[in-house]
Amino acid sequence: MKNRTALITGGGGLLGPQHGIALASEGINIVLIDKKEIKLKRAKKRILNECPYSTVHTFLCDISKEKNLIKLKKKLKQKKIFIDILINNAAMNPKMNKYSKKSTGTVENYSTKLLIKEINVGIVGAFFCSKIFGTEMVKKNGGIIINIGSDLSMNAPDQSVYHKDDNVNKVKNFKPIGYSITKFGLLGITKYLATYWARKNVRCNMLIPGAVQTNQPKFLIKNVSKRIPMNRWAKPNEYRKAIQFLASETNSYMTGQTVIVDGGRTTW
Repeated sequence: MKNRTALITGGGGLLGPQHGIALASEGINIVLIDKKEIKLKRAKKRILNECPYSTVHTFLCDISKEKNLIKLKKKLKQKKIFIDILINNAAMNPKMNKYSKKSTGTVENYSTKLLIKEINVGIVGAFFCSKIFGTEMVKKNGGIIINIGSDLSMNAPDQSVYHKDDNVNKVKNFKPIGYSITKFGLLGITKYLATYWARKNVRCNMLIPGAVQTNQPKFLIKNVSKRIPMNRWAKPNEYRKAIQFLASETNSYMTGQTVIVDGGRTTW
């Protein structure tokens, strides 16, 4: 896996650095892109702390704007950096209490502007990245695209978990529909690109992770855990091996597929 380069969108987010560590530990060069410089600096530091001899590049980029990605591609070419692996990891997952001052996340009062922003990042941005860097992979007759979905790429959210009594009739802060739309849409992109570029030796698969525990409310952790056969949330580093597998050339006959790592949640 050495002498290859992976580009990770949303590189400064929760899982971006974890994907970077997973691949850097295999000798892969890393390119992180994000909209926030401070997040990129932190992510690069985390990767280098665990993989001190790795190469990590960072670039500010808004993937919802195609012209920005075209500029980035030119910058990378000038530096003789060529992308072999693309991880479409970027997504908007707004805090539920920021949707409005009243009941939040409801379909009835859902903000169209916010929906468009989520789609522009999670779907349109993933398409732009795939189009621009996937086309370069086609020219080299080979490459790998990994889309990062969610257990909500498979199932609708159980809104009951968002109240301490686990009662949907008492919920005021709903998981909004925008996240489901983007994550289901990413599944469609995966299958389309896998079949479209199969003849060009560019493979596209999807990782479907479950919920990652960070600093969520205790009642939410408890309610969700009851719905997971393993009775717990994921640790941030528990997806590293899956990323390594999807980025490996040893699984060269796999494309258009999903790797689900969710503690069994989508099994129920």
